[in-house]
Amino acid sequence: MIDKSVSESSLFKEARAQKANKSVSYKAAAHSSSDNIDDNTGILGNKKVSESAKVYFDLSKSEEMEQAAMSMKMTSKDERGKGKMVQAEASKSKVQMDQKSSVEAYKQVESKSKGILSSQASEESSSYSKSKEVKFRSSECSSVQSSMSCISQDSFSQDAILDEVMEREEAVPALCLKYPLELPPSYSSDSHISWQCLTNLKVSYQKSSRNLEKHIEAIKNANGNVNEEIKHLNLILRVIEHAWKIEVYGRDLSYGLCDVIRQEGILDMVIQNCSSSNKDLLKASAGLLEQILSTENRKYVVENGLETVINMTLSLKDNHEFAKFTTGILEGLFKVSAEASSKMVALGGLDIILHWCRSADLGVLRRCAKAISNLSLFGGSEVQEEMATHNVPEWLFPLAFMADDNIRYYACLAICVLVANKELEAAVMKSGTLDLVMPFINSTKPSVFAKNDLAHRQGRDSIYLEHLIPLLSSRREEAQALAAFHFAMEAGIKAEQGRVGIFYDIGAIEPLKTVASSPNATASKLAAQALKIIGEDVPHKLTPQVPVWNTEDVAHWIKQVGFKDYVDAFVSCRVDGDILLLLTEDELQNSIGMTCKIARKRFLRELKGLKVTADYSSCDRSQIDSWMMKILPDLSQYTYCMLKNGMSKELLSTTSHEELKECGVTNPIHRRLILEHIDDLYCSLPKYGSFNSLQRQKSVDVSSISTLPKAVDVFISYRRSTGSQLASLLKVHLQLRGFTVFLDIDRLRAGKFDENLLLNIKMARHFLLVLTPNSLDRCFGDHELTDWVHKEVVTALDSDCNIIPVLDSFDWPTAESLPEDMQQVVYFNGVRWVHDYQDACVDKVEKFLLGEKIPHMDKIPSQGSIQGDSRNSPGRSSHRSSLDGSMQ
Repeated sequence: MIDKSVSESSLFKEARAQKANKSVSYKAAAHSSSDNIDDNTGILGNKKVSESAKVYFDLSKSEEMEQAAMSMKMTSKDERGKGKMVQAEASKSKVQMDQKSSVEAYKQVESKSKGILSSQASEESSSYSKSKEVKFRSSECSSVQSSMSCISQDSFSQDAILDEVMEREEAVPALCLKYPLELPPSYSSDSHISWQCLTNLKVSYQKSSRNLEKHIEAIKNANGNVNEEIKHLNLILRVIEHAWKIEVYGRDLSYGLCDVIRQEGILDMVIQNCSSSNKDLLKASAGLLEQILSTENRKYVVENGLETVINMTLSLKDNHEFAKFTTGILEGLFKVSAEASSKMVALGGLDIILHWCRSADLGVLRRCAKAISNLSLFGGSEVQEEMATHNVPEWLFPLAFMADDNIRYYACLAICVLVANKELEAAVMKSGTLDLVMPFINSTKPSVFAKNDLAHRQGRDSIYLEHLIPLLSSRREEAQALAAFHFAMEAGIKAEQGRVGIFYDIGAIEPLKTVASSPNATASKLAAQALKIIGEDVPHKLTPQVPVWNTEDVAHWIKQVGFKDYVDAFVSCRVDGDILLLLTEDELQNSIGMTCKIARKRFLRELKGLKVTADYSSCDRSQIDSWMMKILPDLSQYTYCMLKNGMSKELLSTTSHEELKECGVTNPIHRRLILEHIDDLYCSLPKYGSFNSLQRQKSVDVSSISTLPKAVDVFISYRRSTGSQLASLLKVHLQLRGFTVFLDIDRLRAGKFDENLLLNIKMARHFLLVLTPNSLDRCFGDHELTDWVHKEVVTALDSDCNIIPVLDSFDWPTAESLPEDMQQVVYFNGVRWVHDYQDACVDKVEKFLLGEKIPHMDKIPSQGSIQGDSRNSPGRSSHRSSLDGSMQ
């Protein structure tokens, strides 16, 4: 409900302030908020509005109201005589009222005053008649209100009351009047939802600013009392946190309150406190600073206290109590500019974030993931290159591998921004993090994900969304799909806020339409979803199966890639998907009339990209395309031509240079690559057993080739439910120390992939067994070898791998409780993982990997020989595999 403490003069004053600041004019037909309980509703157009809301928000009539106020003040002297008569009447009828009746009478007058003003705002008469009405009504209200006023009974005249109220307001204006709320342009929409949000936002801003005002004044009057400062800094933090939690318009409300905090000097004090030695003051200031980093406040901190703040985060590098504050502050500051980001990286800000990427606290990890995504989006190419040198792609892997969807999303967003930079594509691909993007997108709905986190519910501002638009044009399907995912999520949020106009303001509609009609199935679906919510028509959809395209599909694609001048030529030649994929440069020149050689090169470049991303499942039954993609993605451009020339998996195994050339493989280097990998068509997939027992046999399914194992240094086995974070951290630590590591990112597949997974264990020199709470529980009684951790351990034992258990809050079960074929594992020496001392733990693991001798034991000791947690290692077989020869 609109606050009843708003006086007539404060309304006029607000109108003047709004006019002076050139703020948005609001329509008188603003819808009352859902919580505005007012039975006196009027109708304007087809919209029902509360009369009080019309007065409060009808700033379009601010000039008339201002004139009415001036007229009332100028004619106050003429009313003095009448006022004295009213005074005499009041004196005669003066009654001694108790406090309760005074309050009730005051409320009655307040309600009556609002009703008068409401009717005044809804009138369409001239400003003169309005002034006259205001004089009459205000005189009537003042005569009644004067009986309860604190003004002395000797000065009960109307002009005295009005003058005193206006002078008091002019002397000490409320913060909501002193700092009018600046609203985004999208709130000028005529939609019902937009005006409803506007009403709620204005009312909430008035209430919250009054709360802020009390605490700000208390801090200013603290006179060096640190405890008092801490108390009110924490109370201000509560106000801001409450504002952030308000759905739909909480971000706009918070930004308005953050501006007040800066303009009242509290932000300067908070920055200064970042160098304080008082722990409680530092904690209160850091906590508040994290929450008040609005757009303008971020810029202010960068310009006036960046080094102070960064030094504070560095000094608290190992302090877990401050970890959320320091990472949250950097998360916000990384969104300022490329120049500011570069400076913060140089000061050590990125090092702080990467340090806390090792944390086990989900709140800290969420802030780290957001900070890295912000830095990649706003930092520019130079900062992105610096991120690559700091091994950011590798450190994003454990974040993208987390079970928490919010952490996964921002880690995926960061890796997609980095891979869109062609100079960093190789480093990103090497990290393996990009492989985690599509599984996340395919398993998550934008509308559901938007409700998972407070930051998502509010949506993002136009500046943030503008930085995402280039991803829609990326050649990497992962980057394109994730950008489309975000815009689908934002479209739902902005529709709820009545602010879909923001997508037109930032120029996102055309890129979304381009993606919606592209062959990228996932990105196309998400972009189409965003367009439907915004209210735009979804363009013609192109299937990724290019061979089945008709002439209309080809014409649409020609327009999309920028060759609309040649559409008629393609249509007249009736070029369909089959012909398009087999098109040559000569045909472009002679049949299509593309005489410009540069234009032909550009077209062939686009056509090559289409061939690589096309889906050939409709004609590639042996899946040769997936095999060539595994060798080199560019080889996929030859798939269709090879299939059209009758190439099959049987013929491919005995083909020659000349035959490949006839199949369209014009590049001799590419022919050589294909021939060198022909042996991959002969894969050894034993179910169990040693390498010596493997027989070379022809594969019956080329699709299995895409997952063929490669010799690696370390295979990491883990229980997904409890061990994924530790497994991913170990992967990163070991990769940064030069080891090659295999970590299964999908433990649910079956069939030949499972056999290849076991073959990866046989080809690995070391087997790292990550043991977290309850990780061996499924092995109990598993005599049929159905559990995958059980199966991996048995394979490692049979293959004579160097087994290294890594224990995190894990207690060994008795050997007898495990199946007989894996009982030996309980006697291996392992490494106890301590999260706060990760480097020391990895040092220990590295010693095992580099060949530190392990005690020999030929037989499993009896249960009675085991003392406490000490474990003796079983004997390493004297018949070690040749792959493990260095360990002898």
